[in-house]
Amino acid sequence: MVRAFVTTTIAAVVAALLSCWLVLIGWSLLGDAVSHAVLPGVVLAYVVGAPFALGALVFGGLAVVLIGAVRESGRVKEDAAIGIVFTTLFALGLVLVSVTPSQTDLSHIIFGNVLGVSRAEMVQVAVLAVVGSTVLLVKRRDLVLFAFDPTHAHAIGLSTRRLSALLLGVLALTAVVTLQVVGVILVVAMLIIPGATASLLTDRFGRMLVLAPVISAVCSVVGIYLSYWLDAAPGGLVVLVQGTVFAVVLLTSPRYGPLRRVVRAGRYS
Repeated sequence: MVRAFVTTTIAAVVAALLSCWLVLIGWSLLGDAVSHAVLPGVVLAYVVGAPFALGALVFGGLAVVLIGAVRESGRVKEDAAIGIVFTTLFALGLVLVSVTPSQTDLSHIIFGNVLGVSRAEMVQVAVLAVVGSTVLLVKRRDLVLFAFDPTHAHAIGLSTRRLSALLLGVLALTAVVTLQVVGVILVVAMLIIPGATASLLTDRFGRMLVLAPVISAVCSVVGIYLSYWLDAAPGGLVVLVQGTVFAVVLLTSPRYGPLRRVVRAGRYS
């Protein structure tokens, strides 16, 4: 349980940081694509005895390259390219899971198994999370400008292609981190919900970078506690708590919540 708390909180924080940029740029679908595309890499890494992170990173990068190649063909739009690549790679991963002889149940890759995380895996998650978080925070100003106004970023000499590649690399890295907690299927939730929730509470990006990790970390702790008392899947409950918090914030947001508008209308009627 202690390892589960630590691992989940670490993964939640780095995923929440990245989610602020994904929500701002509109890369939610791309986050879904990369998180699903790492599955065959994880399975192949298991087969050859390599670290899961290595296989996931390779296939995460491969997914980004393939999406770019299909999109640049000129005949397929970006959303279609993303859908084609990530569903094909995810299907390949499912096939590999079904045919790979194993003494362990590889379904934990798909659904997550944070309660089974070893000390070595916890250290691996921590190291990858520190790397991803450091890159985001060190390049924060350039990445924020790229997210808000890529044209202006290019005009002042920043390479938008390199910044885009940097974010995609951190996305693949973060997908590996959160994979240990919630599995392939629910990774995208941890990459999107915290940033979306924080965006309803503030219009300042700096505050988003604080609110999103705090919300995500608290939801993770609550989710793990609930999984213990309810004897339910921890990864699913972590995401469920995050989704519940998002729904509450959406309804009660000071600026965007419909309940707030109803109260205001009642005051002036």
